[in-house]
Amino acid sequence: MSSPPRILVLDDEAELRALLERYLGSQGFAVRQVANAAQLDKLLAREPYDALVLDLMLPDEDGLAICRRLRAAGENLPILMLTARGDAVDRIIGLETGADDYLAKPFEPRELAARLKALLRRQQLARASATLTGAGTIAFGPYRLHLESCRLSRDGATVELSSGEFALLRVLTAQPGRPLSRERLLALAFGRDHGNSERSVDVQILRLRRLLEADPATPRYIRTVWGAGYVFVGDEETP
Repeated sequence: MSSPPRILVLDDEAELRALLERYLGSQGFAVRQVANAAQLDKLLAREPYDALVLDLMLPDEDGLAICRRLRAAGENLPILMLTARGDAVDRIIGLETGADDYLAKPFEPRELAARLKALLRRQQLARASATLTGAGTIAFGPYRLHLESCRLSRDGATVELSSGEFALLRVLTAQPGRPLSRERLLALAFGRDHGNSERSVDVQILRLRRLLEADPATPRYIRTVWGAGYVFVGDEETP
């Protein structure tokens, strides 16, 4: 029997942490809870986790700063960010800093559990796809997309991606020259029950361009096809 998914919850509200630990535990997750960034760092250094539930508003280091720092340090576990309100700016900034999903407070614990399960399914799909593809490497420009290890590198150095960004880039690079709609990208990258909005594709594509392109305003690799979606242009298709 496989072990239950290990979830780490960081929120400064003790009552909410306790509630989530009880509820997520009843849904088959193994949950640890922490109240601040220092406790989070200690647990992450000590043992692996499958996903992180991260509150945006914290008294010391806020969720955006924590997310940005973890991604910069090479931590690629899925991150679900909790926002105090449904502000679109909060959600977009969260995705841009490397979060994989977001949920506005107040929320139903059942929805949080469903989103966590969706995040974990995405990661499993990415790994399964890499296995089916033959543990290969996709090369373009100075970049190498390592399918087996779910990693992107540039001239040998790792380029940090969230699991959602890797999933989108994997789908795009697997079909060079073929325009893919936002809906199709979501289905191929995350499965048909992904729960993401098409707007989240735009945000993550923007972040990918900032990471990959010399000039994100005039992208070389990931281009917009108006009325159709996005297309990946490989080296062999260079004008």
